[in-house]
Amino acid sequence: MANAGNELTLKLLIDKKTNKVLFGEASKDVVDFIFSLLALPLGAVTKLLTKDAMVGSIGEVYHSLGKLNETYILSKEKISSLVNPALASTSNTKPNFLLPQSIQQDTKDKFYLCSNYQSNYCCAYVSEMKGTRCPYCGNGLNMEVQFVDAKSDASSVVAACSDGKGYVKGVVTYSVMDDLTVVPMSTISSITLLNKFQIKDLGSLEEKTVSIGFEEGLKLLKASLETKTVLTDVFLKKNRGTNA
Repeated sequence: MANAGNELTLKLLIDKKTNKVLFGEASKDVVDFIFSLLALPLGAVTKLLTKDAMVGSIGEVYHSLGKLNETYILSKEKISSLVNPALASTSNTKPNFLLPQSIQQDTKDKFYLCSNYQSNYCCAYVSEMKGTRCPYCGNGLNMEVQFVDAKSDASSVVAACSDGKGYVKGVVTYSVMDDLTVVPMSTISSITLLNKFQIKDLGSLEEKTVSIGFEEGLKLLKASLETKTVLTDVFLKKNRGTNA
């Protein structure tokens, strides 16, 4: 499996009578992965899922842009930023393992000054796109400027306890619902969920630990765009077909 070293595990609680996932017990890494789906640029999602797997017409937009003849293109770099986008810029985030290495770039902000800046301060223009033409002198903005984060505060010190990366803290376990709703897990919340699903017979429940690697990650991404029963469709779909 691609990126096998990045596999995550998720413990599912399944109602055997309906063959549906009630909820999953997830670690920080799993929750960070789920939330990181929001950081995927639309171009990256289309590239990952392919044109035919995309719902709607955005796949056709991606395909037509990639096939457009150079005669009609203003800048190859601009086109590349759409069809091979990097992960959205986030300062304390682990890379999303769904992104191939070819588009998984450094997520830190980069800015470029005019190469003429030191000799002519009228060229003090900045761009996020290297090579952009300076409005004053016409030279390329190619001189990289070091980006500096704001000074750390008390909240960042707390975040450092879990290495400061990702989106949530690792001091608790999280419940992930079938529709990928995420909430902190506790004994009381688990009982509340069982009551919500009207589970009377605990013998009808089954625990199942599943792995989330590259292939499962793609399926979760695709299902999250199509259904409210994501975990069931991804991890129990074969079983559901057998019981039908």
